[in-house]
Formats: sequence, structure tokens, C-alpha cells
Amino acid sequence: MSELANQIESHLKALQLKGILASYREISNQAVKARLPYEEYLALVLEQELKRKNESSINTKVFKAKFPFVKTMEEFDFSFQPALNEKEVIKLSSCSFIEEKNNIILLGPPGVGKTHLAVALGIKACKAKYRVLFISAQKLLEELSLAKRDGTIFAKLLAFSRLHLLVIDELGYMPIPREQANLLFQLVSIRYEKASVIITSNYNFDQWGKFFDDNVVASAIIDRLVHHANIFFINGSSYRLKDKLKNIN
Repeated sequence: MSELANQIESHLKALQLKGILASYREISNQAVKARLPYEEYLALVLEQELKRKNESSINTKVFKAKFPFVKTMEEFDFSFQPALNEKEVIKLSSCSFIEEKNNIILLGPPGVGKTHLAVALGIKACKAKYRVLFISAQKLLEELSLAKRDGTIFAKLLAFSRLHLLVIDELGYMPIPREQANLLFQLVSIRYEKASVIITSNYNFDQWGKFFDDNVVASAIIDRLVHHANIFFINGSSYRLKDKLKNIN
């Protein structure tokens, strides 16, 4: 490697321009062969750095979102859930619902793909540079209860309010005592018409009284969630059961 090349790489490392460092030699060779003008060559190497920074930013947001797995919208088998409005769901991939401060509520029995869709939309939001957090309803309520006990509930609610998108999975999987119901109401209220929520639940709204200890609070939570919401009832067959039956056959 020439002294000049060593100097270039040293500068790129010092400036942390990893995208250019990884690609400038290949682009330089192509530029020489194609006799590219200096400005066009510069545009190409800067494009590589911008691409790397964008990918790094997205990867960081996906990591911070704490998804339980990575699933994309393209992987979702809409043919297995024909009652689900594919066009309406795909339309949400633009993340315009986040700009509009709308919610998404996915209701249906276990195994129909609610969490898959919630994760897929969350990943779309990360790619659109939004701050996202995925959390199970049980863990969320535990965190809120702990914050209430140690006197940091305001700070905790404020932290949740700063997220562009909060994904709450499996609401109703466990009974929700009155104190936790009130805390959830506070969270929903602080985000109401200010930021988006995605909720998955195995129960339709008329069944939420089964897991809420306080029907009044449950009604207030539902009222705020559905006011600006895209609601999907997924009542098809279970993906997990389909795979199991395949193995049996």
C-alpha cells in the first residue's frame, strides 16, 4: 500500500468514515476506468458513507426497539388469513399512521399473526427513523407498577411518551388489577392524540372486562385507543397449528 493510501485510510479512520473506508478503493478504480469527473467520484464515495450511516441508524433503532424476533411485512402470509384486508394492512407500511398519531389494534385468537404484523410494522417504523419500543403488556405493567412504588412513575410515563411508536403485545394474557389498569390508563392518556400505539390482544373489546378488574377504566382505555385507530379482527386459523398439522401428516 502506498504512503498516500495509508494516509487516506488513516484520515478516514480518524473521521470514522467507515463507509468510505470500505469502498473508496473499488470506487476509485471504477472512476479511473470510466474517467469520471472529480465531483461525480466524490458523490459516489459520499453516497456509500450515507448508506452506511443510514443502515447503522436503522440497526440501532431496531436493537433499541427490543423486538422478540425479526419478521417483515413481506413474510406475512395473507393467503392464510383471507378475511384480513391485505391492502389496508400494506398501506400502514408507509407509517403515515404515525404522522397522523393514529393507533393500530390487532385482535384475534392465538397464532393468527398479530405479533408478526406488530413487529413488521415496528420494523417499518424503525426504517423510517422513528423511535419504537416493543414490550409485552405484562412487562409494561410490571415496569409501571415498579415505577409507581419507587416514586419514578412520572419519569417513566414521560419516557414512554417520547416514543413515536409503542407496541404493546398480548394485552389480556394475564389479569390486570385495578392499580395496574389505572397506570395503563395514564399511559394511554399521555399518548392520546400525541403518539401512536400498536396493541395486540386475544380478546375483542366486549371481552376486555374479563381481564380488567375495573370496567370503568377499561372503557376509558378503549375509548381513547379506538378514537383514532385502525382496527383489525383476525379470526382465521393458527399458523402454529398449520405447521403442526403438516408435521403430523
